[in-house]
Amino acid sequence: MNILDFIVNSMLAGTPLMFGILGEILNERVGHLNLGVEGMMAIGACSGFMIGMATNNLLIALIAAFFAGMLGALIYAVITITFMADQTVTGLALTIFGVGLSNFIGELMLNNSVDKTLKLGGTISAQLTPINITGLSDLPVAGPLIFSFNIFVYLGIALCIFMAAYYSRTSLGLRVRAIGENPAAADAAGVKVKKLKYLHVLLGGGICGIGGAYASMITNGGVWLANSVNGQGWIAVALVIFASWKPSRAILSAFVFGACSVVKFYIPKSLFPMPNAIYDMLPFIVTALVLIIGSVRRYKGNQQPASCGINYFREER
Repeated sequence: MNILDFIVNSMLAGTPLMFGILGEILNERVGHLNLGVEGMMAIGACSGFMIGMATNNLLIALIAAFFAGMLGALIYAVITITFMADQTVTGLALTIFGVGLSNFIGELMLNNSVDKTLKLGGTISAQLTPINITGLSDLPVAGPLIFSFNIFVYLGIALCIFMAAYYSRTSLGLRVRAIGENPAAADAAGVKVKKLKYLHVLLGGGICGIGGAYASMITNGGVWLANSVNGQGWIAVALVIFASWKPSRAILSAFVFGACSVVKFYIPKSLFPMPNAIYDMLPFIVTALVLIIGSVRRYKGNQQPASCGINYFREER
């Protein structure tokens, strides 16, 4: 097994999960268990791919995916924050809506295309290739480990670092954490609870949208496929537990589960003659184990925010 190649491809495979984890952390830190990650990623996947194909510009495609994810999150935010509907049901409805809308638009575009296929142009495909820095990319070991990734990976890692500092080093981040633990106490202390809830739910949706764009534009090889997110949003929701609601651990979580996705390409069939279907099941099996272990091994540092999943009604404080 080529260890360096395995590490690089594990990180590449886990990158959409990293965005999904970060988006869900933003939601849960303000007390919202948003099960619509799969739907927001699907909307972002469709918007990013279609706009990227139309404009041949990666930046515009990323912006489109971000705002599409935010639009999905806005639906969830209005229903759960303003109208205080059940968060679990709303999140599930958002997933059904997002996946359905994505597949509908994709099918519509396919039927209107000349050769019944949708593929990204050469210009934007070139922008999705790994960043090559002359001299640095050719370094032994460090070159492949640091300079073998596309812009999405570096953006995701930068967001993990920024969000970790935001929650632990800034006064606003501490206020947000207070909302997640006790919104009534935060409200009494003068924190704009509803405003910050809206802000973080929308930003979380936008980040999920970028993760969806990665899935449709890179994971699927630049060709549009229905159900392009393929359950990664659900895995991301579970991996928030693995990351202990800490953005810095999202990098490790994404890498571990990316490794589960690509390990089948690196294990000789002569050593482990198992069907490919077993390897395809591996990420979901490990996800189930994470949920079980996370529910059994509870301690103060890895617990979900106390108000997560509970709507805040200001008049009841």
